[in-house]
Amino acid sequence: MKRCVLLCRCSTDKEKGLQDYQYQVDALTKVCESRGWEIVKVFGGYVSGAAPIGERQEILDLIAYVKENHIDYCCATEISRVSRDLITGVQIIRTLAENGVNLFLANYGLETLDKDGKISPITSLILTITLEISAMERQQIKTRMQMGYQSYLQRRRDNKEEHPLGRPVDYRKSKEEYRQQYPKELSLLRKGISLRNVRKLTGTSVGTLRKLKRFV
Repeated sequence: MKRCVLLCRCSTDKEKGLQDYQYQVDALTKVCESRGWEIVKVFGGYVSGAAPIGERQEILDLIAYVKENHIDYCCATEISRVSRDLITGVQIIRTLAENGVNLFLANYGLETLDKDGKISPITSLILTITLEISAMERQQIKTRMQMGYQSYLQRRRDNKEEHPLGRPVDYRKSKEEYRQQYPKELSLLRKGISLRNVRKLTGTSVGTLRKLKRFV
């Protein structure tokens, strides 16, 4: 029986993050049971996916563990749970490979090692692209937040009055705003992919996906 560890990560420890963390554990447990793999340990934490390895205690603990124990697979629901940074993601994949550990990503059913125990070129290419996309999405979120804050400061300067930080209580996103913010999700929904599977592929909450479905 193959021995495996689970790698689960959330960017927040709030209620939503706790639910997402448990979802990852449950989903990966089902995958491992279906494949006859034995789960020997779960590594997880609440930390930004862009943090370097030195700031990822769960990664440091994982690496130390696989060096001391025979582990066949490290399972994650998707590459963004491993890292949202290309360089860090590649470092983690290579470190696991050097210790004979095959990284398995449940959403695509991908394994990083081939039958000879070497990093698969095709899988490496796919993961490089997905890591780049993940990093780009993170940068877009950061840019939108910065633009929103600058707009808030400008309103205060122009009107010389206090504006409460955040959206107005009666604010509602327009159809166009949803389309600009969630193009990938809308594309998947138009293809008839279920809310649950779209959530697995994008990480977007089911509540948001239900709102997006109105625009499909």
